[in-house]
Amino acid sequence: MPQDRLSASFAALADPTRRAILARLALGETSVSELAAPFAMSLPAVSKHLKVLERAGLITRARAAQRRPCRIRPEALRPVDAWLETYRCFWSERLDRLEIYLQGLQTTEVRRGHKK
Repeated sequence: MPQDRLSASFAALADPTRRAILARLALGETSVSELAAPFAMSLPAVSKHLKVLERAGLITRARAAQRRPCRIRPEALRPVDAWLETYRCFWSERLDRLEIYLQGLQTTEVRRGHKK
């Protein structure tokens, strides 16, 4: 059974090397050798990371003579962002309630004269 896109995206994003590769590709199209340069790993190892990103639909790779340019597919990150947005809203609401609660505690402490 094939993974759904969201699961494949999160699996690909779980690795710090792949996240670094995506960060570099966000700056523009880059060759595999240029992507491999900052990492202490072989070209085949970087290529394996690229295959994971490509299978998840997060990047595309082309062939231009000897050059293998890679490019990020930002639209592929929309489902990840949409999924995370639910939790951003959840935590924002929770933190707002916590702030109100803590302000109430401080007000009560000041009224009782316990503020240091």
